[in-house]
Amino acid sequence: MPALLDVRGLETRFHVRKGYVHAVNGVSFQLQKGEVLGVVGESGCGKSVTMLSLLQLLPPAARIAGGQALFQERDLLQMNSREIRQVRGAQIAMVFQDPLTSLNPVVRIGVQMAEPLIYHKGMSMSAALARCAELLSLVGVPDGVSRLRDYPHQLSGGMRQRVMIAMALGCQPKILIADEPTTALDVTIQAQIMALVKGLRDQVEAAIIWITHDLSVIAGLADRVMVMYAGQVVEEAQVDELYDDPRHPYTVRLLGALPSAGEARKRRLTSIPGSPPDLVARPTCCSFLPRCDYAVERCRGENPALAPAPEVAEGEVPHRIACWVDIRDRRVPAQEGNKA
Repeated sequence: MPALLDVRGLETRFHVRKGYVHAVNGVSFQLQKGEVLGVVGESGCGKSVTMLSLLQLLPPAARIAGGQALFQERDLLQMNSREIRQVRGAQIAMVFQDPLTSLNPVVRIGVQMAEPLIYHKGMSMSAALARCAELLSLVGVPDGVSRLRDYPHQLSGGMRQRVMIAMALGCQPKILIADEPTTALDVTIQAQIMALVKGLRDQVEAAIIWITHDLSVIAGLADRVMVMYAGQVVEEAQVDELYDDPRHPYTVRLLGALPSAGEARKRRLTSIPGSPPDLVARPTCCSFLPRCDYAVERCRGENPALAPAPEVAEGEVPHRIACWVDIRDRRVPAQEGNKA
């Protein structure tokens, strides 16, 4: 069965005084119909830029340097401005991190929600507003008809995010991209939004890409997880397998930094030492090398490509990693003599 979205070797660069920042370096992944894909990693690892590249929503200083993004056998990266506008909102929708900055503060909620329905579906304003009221009820906003007359500042953060999700679902897109939609919300509202998205996946049958820096957020949400670091995918696996058997040192570190309710309260949370690399120069060695406890000499000379784990049988869903070291049998740092 062909993938709903097939991204191959995506590369995105930002022009700066010193040259180019290589923000996305050869990212490849697939998304199946009805699947929830979690994309995780530190801030600046290329998660959001990857998804913005697919929709051609990049700032003027950025350009797509290579790759393909096949959606229903059409390359999103080769579409002209008119063609990509027909896709954005109608077939691939995006929910951004901060709804207050995403919504126009001087335009009523109803007008903003109705705009994509009028543009993509050809609805009249009255029909679009009626549909918007239905969508607000779908995402749990009470008294949707009166809320359509509100301005964004009159709603709470959780309500604004529900409005953004309702707006994204208006044209029944095949893919919904959620870019850290719960980061600015408190824990209670965060849980409500995640429960809402899980329920909506079954109702609207849309595939979902959920971007976050927090592995604990997607534990009960995603089917598959893609871990990014320095503009590259370093590990990809089914969610249970990734949590039970992480293979990349970066993933191990991310999971090790999560607090546990059963641990002693006096234990200090672990952190990942060092900082992500400067991507003005594209990495020629393993980008995680300076921060890795398992590095060997080969890590210094070659940047590993993402590849299936060696024991994966043909036909199985692959657990893919980009690492020269098999860390399964040694969850302790490499021997000093072998370190790069």
